[in-house]
Amino acid sequence: MTSLSPFQNKPWAIDFSTPKILLAPMEGVVDSVTRDMVSAQGSVDICVTEFVRITNHLLPKKIFMNYCPELANGCKTPSGTPVLVQLLGSDPNCIAENAVVAIEAGAPGIDLNFGCPAKTVNNNDGGATLLKKPSRLNDVISAVRKAVPPEFSVSAKVRLGFDHKDDVIDIAQACESAGASWLTVHARTKMEAYKPPAHWEYIRKMKEAIQIPVIANGDIWSYADALRCREVSGCEHLMLGRGLVANPGLASEIALTATKKSWDHWQPFFQEFIHNSHHTKHENFAVQRSKQLAKIMSQSYGEAAVLLENIKRLMTVEDILRVVQHNWRPHAENRYLHQELLSLL
Repeated sequence: MTSLSPFQNKPWAIDFSTPKILLAPMEGVVDSVTRDMVSAQGSVDICVTEFVRITNHLLPKKIFMNYCPELANGCKTPSGTPVLVQLLGSDPNCIAENAVVAIEAGAPGIDLNFGCPAKTVNNNDGGATLLKKPSRLNDVISAVRKAVPPEFSVSAKVRLGFDHKDDVIDIAQACESAGASWLTVHARTKMEAYKPPAHWEYIRKMKEAIQIPVIANGDIWSYADALRCREVSGCEHLMLGRGLVANPGLASEIALTATKKSWDHWQPFFQEFIHNSHHTKHENFAVQRSKQLAKIMSQSYGEAAVLLENIKRLMTVEDILRVVQHNWRPHAENRYLHQELLSLL
């Protein structure tokens, strides 16, 4: 086990006495640019990185910096939202050793991924496959909790099970008994993936079985969804995923009962997103990310479906920005296309 060196970074305590909203760690979607721009819209209390896959060796600090460039900024987004580093793997000792490296690199806390449903991840004994045997969650969390100084948080993200929901209480209790600081629950099994509906009622069972804070996740696309989720799950704390990327103002709508912003409001946001993605990596990355964002935003703004149709064949940032600047709102003659595209999403 790597010996603990004096930590230069300071942990931050999360006050769960008031409702919290977290931005979910979606692989291939929520990178540092997305975390920056979404958290800047307000009311996001915590962000979590895309998972860092841990296999059988110790990763250098630069890997954690790649996943979490915020480490160079006190592990906060430019707008000041704290960022946790998420790890995914199954070997307790190896994950614990890498957790120490992440903390030494500046992470204020570690989140552990036991919910990823991807076949490649599960086939390599990671993510949701550990839910088949809740004691394995306990083994991993316990190892990380022992390796990481107690003032740094160690949280876990799970689903309701792998292919059934019979073990939800065992899953929750395994995480708590291992020393998890809090638990985030995506309200579906691995086999249910992202198919609606989310089964928030099972989160209530888990919450009632343990004492640590529980955060509800899954199918929260609107203020009304948030109210229903809180009522059904019994959780005041929420993690928002695609719903928050689709409507970056959703956290403020929920926390402040704010009015949903119009589609026109997001034109500068979209342009800045393209520029920042280009600056962070390269043009092809920015082109693909802009199309991805348009597709996700289609779930909350129908106009985004028309935008996607207009940019999906474009291959340069310049061409996409030209469309965004001059053809942001769908023309009246596109209204039928608009409806047709929505029906396909």
